Amino acid sequence: MTDKKIIFFDIDGTLLDHDKKLPQSTKEAIKELKQAGHEVAIATGRAPFMYEDLREELGIHNFVSYNGQYVEVEGELIYGNPLDKDKLEEITELAATNDHPLVYMGKKEMKANVEQHDHIDESIGTLKVEAFPTHDPDYFKMEHIYQTLLFCEHEEEKFYEKKFHAFDFIRWHPLSVDVLPAGGSKAKGIEKMIEKLGINPENVYAFGDGLNDIEMLSTVAHGVAMGNAHEETKKAARYLSKAVDEDGIVHGLKMVGLL
Repeated sequence: MTDKKIIFFDIDGTLLDHDKKLPQSTKEAIKELKQAGHEVAIATGRAPFMYEDLREELGIHNFVSYNGQYVEVEGELIYGNPLDKDKLEEITELAATNDHPLVYMGKKEMKANVEQHDHIDESIGTLKVEAFPTHDPDYFKMEHIYQTLLFCEHEEEKFYEKKFHAFDFIRWHPLSVDVLPAGGSKAKGIEKMIEKLGINPENVYAFGDGLNDIEMLSTVAHGVAMGNAHEETKKAARYLSKAVDEDGIVHGLKMVGLL
């Protein structure tokens, strides 16, 4: 087992600020980590096709996508955990009766089960990505779907949680929740990657800010919550850094002795 350290970074609100910009201090810090011989990886709820430019800019080749359901190491898929197609069909039919659309997310693209919906436009628009779902209601029947977006408001979420025990629901926007296989998390994806790379669990660090980072930050040896993190996420972390737009990555890396 190697003595190398690995640092996982969430994207939105962690690597990228609220304007979806990468702070220069963060870019320089990641370069320093790599020069010191550390492994740098991404752990995100995003699809792989939503942050290709960011991976290229930072020279990062290993990533945990879809909140742990899709893990690549040096271009090789080492772990995939798709959603159950029969259960997806059930939730699709039920959600349609409530005017709650879905977006199915595969390896290379995402498809909506409706042609247009304001909730889709508003929530995905906040990600400021070029990729936008096109219409294909049968997409989930033909491809592995690693995550689905269900568009409903907070008080409507419990209805689905009670009915679908095969799924976990994690809110990422006031109008949308991530739908994951039950028990799936970034922590599971990280576990698969460090096994593959032969890294000692004591040498694992992670930075995050969202509700989907709670398992990751509470499971790794060195979990760092950003200053702008959700209150529940802060409680799960061992360390609390500054906000993303206050050079929070640099501050956190210094706190844990990596810079």
